[in-house]
Amino acid sequence: MKDPKIARQREHQANERTFLAWLRTSIALIGFGFALARFGLFLTQLNLSLTQRNAPLHSLFNSQNLGLSLVVLGIVTIALAAWRYNQVFWQIERGDYRPDRSLVWIMTGAVILLGGLSIPLILWRDRESTPTPQKQLNRQISRNLSRNCYCASRHL
Repeated sequence: MKDPKIARQREHQANERTFLAWLRTSIALIGFGFALARFGLFLTQLNLSLTQRNAPLHSLFNSQNLGLSLVVLGIVTIALAAWRYNQVFWQIERGDYRPDRSLVWIMTGAVILLGGLSIPLILWRDRESTPTPQKQLNRQISRNLSRNCYCASRHL
């Protein structure tokens, strides 16, 4: 017969592993959100340096806001994970554990929503159909640089 004390310890250890998995998930959400926000800032600065004009802002739907949303979701995930860990801890102690999948479905929905919102940002292209003189000049400079680099690498 199994020792009930050891069985309870295993349940607590499983609860801690689950909490740590949620913690890793929240850290990943925060890191991805931070990277997305910074990458959007990089693209804005790159566009400004190439075209010498500010790109039009897309009100609420841009990579900075989406990145911020992911960071906030990561922080909320940490809070919910700690709450759920504590709830399960006391259920194990009382011997009346009841599984609850609602938190899993809430987090799944939030990540799907924010992930789906990132797709248009990835696919969004510059909508100008005719290239500006600055863009044509940038393309020519880029072609010349790549030719020069190729020629230089052949002589090494």
